[in-house]
Amino acid sequence: MRKPCTVQSPRAGAGAGRSGSVPYARQHERAPTAVTGETSGRGRGTRPPGASGYTDGTGVRAYFTCPTTPATCSALAASREKRSGGAAFDLAAFPEVVRVYAAQNSAAEEIQQQAREARELDVLAVRGLGLIGLNDSLLRACLPRDQGGKGLRVRVALLDSDSDALAKRAAEIGESAESLASGVHLAEARLRELADSCDIGVWRYRMLPTWRVVRTGSTMFVGAFDAGWEGHESATYKVTETPHGPLFRGFRRMFEAVIDGAQRTV
Repeated sequence: MRKPCTVQSPRAGAGAGRSGSVPYARQHERAPTAVTGETSGRGRGTRPPGASGYTDGTGVRAYFTCPTTPATCSALAASREKRSGGAAFDLAAFPEVVRVYAAQNSAAEEIQQQAREARELDVLAVRGLGLIGLNDSLLRACLPRDQGGKGLRVRVALLDSDSDALAKRAAEIGESAESLASGVHLAEARLRELADSCDIGVWRYRMLPTWRVVRTGSTMFVGAFDAGWEGHESATYKVTETPHGPLFRGFRRMFEAVIDGAQRTV
């Protein structure tokens, strides 16, 4: 391993109270061939043509030049960036997570507004009573009531009442498996009533629930299940579809995988 380079500032050895050595923090393919430095406000060195600058926390600026041409330096930097996976971007460049709510309740109004305008509604839940099963649930009032509706497609994935995962989830929230299973059965029965007003499909999945997802077209509201809290108590992220964003695509792909491996009951 190559040892870090050091750069001597003009004040080195001149009786200064601190060392004139500046660590050369960047690792390069080859060592610099010409180095000079300046101390901000206290002296000035000569900047070699085509040199780049580096400033550390002490206020000492060092200039370095590459052993080859500036074009080669740029090529080396580009290749180094490519090997490391590309440039990093500020979060604003990938504005997928546009809002974070403390819990579902604080996001309710926006979720309902998005649901009323959507043509596709996907729900990934445990029993779904508070989301879509009961009359006063979050999404029930947003669904078409008349026969034929408005062409809305609704897909709901609920936890399988006969799975080991349901028993584990019931223990996590201090509820009996029988009670939780009956909630799933009730939600299925209530969702079956929507068959005349929208294109409704309900599936039972058997994996341990982790993500709680409501997708309204190109917008998702995502929370998580964990031991000790119900899904509606989780913080909720509003995630929107963007040209290159991985989160929306990843959650949508996960939902498709869940229902592909699940049993359809409605």
